[in-house]
Amino acid sequence: MRQTELVDRVKAYDPDADEALLNKAYVYAMHAHGKQFRASGDPYFAHPLEVAAILTELKLDVASIVTALLHDTVEDTHVTVEDIKRDFGEEIAGLVDGVTKLSQLELFSERTKQAENFRKLMLAMSNDIRVLLVKLADRLHNMRTLAYIKDPEKRRRIAQETIDIYAPLAGRIGMQNMREELEDLAFAELNPEARNSIVTRLARLQDTSGDRIGRIADQIKRKLAEKGIDAYVYGRAKRPWSIWRKLKDKQLNFEQLSDILGFRVIVGATDDCYRALGVLHQNWRMIPDRFKDFISNPKTNGYRSIHTTVMGPENQRVEVQIRTQDMHDVAERGVAAHWRYRERVSEQEEGSDRALEWLRDMVDLLERGDSAEEFLDHSKLNLYQDQVFCFTPKGDLISLPRGATPIDFAYAVHTDVGNTTVGAKVNGAHVPLHTPLRNGDQVEIIRTKEQTPSPLWEQFVVTGRARAEIRRFLRHALRDEHVAFGRKILEKAFADHNLELTKKAIDDVTRKLRLARDEDVYAEVGRGALRAQEVLEAVFPEIKRDPSHKKAASYAPGLGEGKPISIRGLTEGISYKLGQCCHPLPGDRIVGIMVPGKGAVIHTIDCAELEKAQSDVADWLDVSWGAHAADLGLSIARVSVRVKNAPGSLAAVMTVIGNNGGNIFNLKVTSRNPLFFEFVVDIEVRDVSHLQNILGALRVNAAVESVDRVRGPDTAGGEGQGERS
Repeated sequence: MRQTELVDRVKAYDPDADEALLNKAYVYAMHAHGKQFRASGDPYFAHPLEVAAILTELKLDVASIVTALLHDTVEDTHVTVEDIKRDFGEEIAGLVDGVTKLSQLELFSERTKQAENFRKLMLAMSNDIRVLLVKLADRLHNMRTLAYIKDPEKRRRIAQETIDIYAPLAGRIGMQNMREELEDLAFAELNPEARNSIVTRLARLQDTSGDRIGRIADQIKRKLAEKGIDAYVYGRAKRPWSIWRKLKDKQLNFEQLSDILGFRVIVGATDDCYRALGVLHQNWRMIPDRFKDFISNPKTNGYRSIHTTVMGPENQRVEVQIRTQDMHDVAERGVAAHWRYRERVSEQEEGSDRALEWLRDMVDLLERGDSAEEFLDHSKLNLYQDQVFCFTPKGDLISLPRGATPIDFAYAVHTDVGNTTVGAKVNGAHVPLHTPLRNGDQVEIIRTKEQTPSPLWEQFVVTGRARAEIRRFLRHALRDEHVAFGRKILEKAFADHNLELTKKAIDDVTRKLRLARDEDVYAEVGRGALRAQEVLEAVFPEIKRDPSHKKAASYAPGLGEGKPISIRGLTEGISYKLGQCCHPLPGDRIVGIMVPGKGAVIHTIDCAELEKAQSDVADWLDVSWGAHAADLGLSIARVSVRVKNAPGSLAAVMTVIGNNGGNIFNLKVTSRNPLFFEFVVDIEVRDVSHLQNILGALRVNAAVESVDRVRGPDTAGGEGQGERS
């Protein structure tokens, strides 16, 4: 794109744009990048130019376009932020600095680097949302050219980061088109076989049905016109990633996805939206539980539309979204559609303000001092936006992610409400605290000052705020326990050597280990990071020189040296085994139950065995998978598969499992008839995500009729997973 074309694009929607500033930035960036080239072989300057072009499609202001042109100069050339400030002013320098990565920080891991970059991005976004808009355009162009990167591991890392962070961020600020393109580009890299299979199925469907989308759109428009409603109607098949996610989340097969087609009805006024809805429901049967009114209850990103699904023309189940043109602009461009060009940054429309409420919540979490990695985990929970709308007894609206519980609701009201929750009423009836809430529920939280957060809450809450507050409370409570436990361990260790544990002795250890407070010594011993013997030797070096002073380390059972265990929350040395009733995998939410004489048995949070153990909650252990549990070895997942009784069906299943990195451990045929046969197969996988990819790939395979993860007793006749410690 030439310099004049960029200027023409901007002036097409902003006639008063500063042409001189755009020309200056164009020349400045081109000279700064000089003879740099991208992996594709194109001049590097082509990248910031394409990013600027993407932002012109969003009709952003001149400062944003200039930032796009300059966004890589600080990271990849000799230019500094001070240079940008001198030549382009403080506003643009601040935007460029917000987009620039923390490339020069020496960090311990790629994940830490990603988390620190995300922390910086969130802080910059809280000051000016245009930082995110430029960053998203930057990521979109990088994803469009991802295939030119030769390192497959780097491509996968970038694609995974895109689908985990940047695509949900785009959705969170209402930029649905950008979100869908980012997801689909990442999907093509992360699981090309599954995507190709879905694309093939969609093409086959198109071949057999002809221009079904056009015919249905014409019929809808004709019915609306008969009632005097002038509307623009168009339709399309859902994107491969959207279909794949639905296959995995709802555990469906391709043939069961009856609402693959989606239609949009654009009308002139809000009243026409409801009139059009009436016409649709009068002419075609409505599908229960598939109606959503986001005009009356807008999403937190400002999105407004009416959604309904009907058994429409040609007996085809179709999803219809009804909206005005203004609503459509917000649905397509999100926050960018709210932006008032040529006005001050702070003057944003009310819809844009509402769209950023979630950002203020996340920045509030950030300022509470969590680690970068923990903040990244909380943020990911907040990014996914399928929502339910619930009400307080006073009628206040609380928006929560789908699957949220009364505990999530309580923390959304206030931290103190969450911390003191003891029970809940939903629509006037008492319910368990892990009950998923539904649209329209009225929720009353029952509190008592004596209540404190339970470790088990973390297993079923879904909001980042609830999880962060529970962890924060438990972290402080756990530290108190570690301090008390560590003091007892050291008192016994010193007494075993006929020595006295004095404040002076602990002061010496605090100084030698460079800890902040004496309490930290006890806490480190209590949590197993520091051995009592090491404290003794730090205070009395002669113990180390004279082994006769040593006694058996019985004072610190389970806290000695040893290899890392894959279950957090278990004292090292305690044996455990994975429940054969539910076959937990790394990534599952889990609970441990102490069994006398056997150690701990690990169950998934939804295992039926937990219901039987409700009376013995005191024996429950708050456990979770270790950070690298998936790296310590393969786990066995049990899967039930039904395939067509035809030559090659079984081979097709085996091929899909192998192509997706699974290893068959055991297989047993459970049923067979002339039409199909069923079998249970044990597959060695890394974690839940790995298993879900295999299940998704099986569901889109033509030979497979159904596939589900088995939750039950041993039926495959395999050896299962043994005891560990």
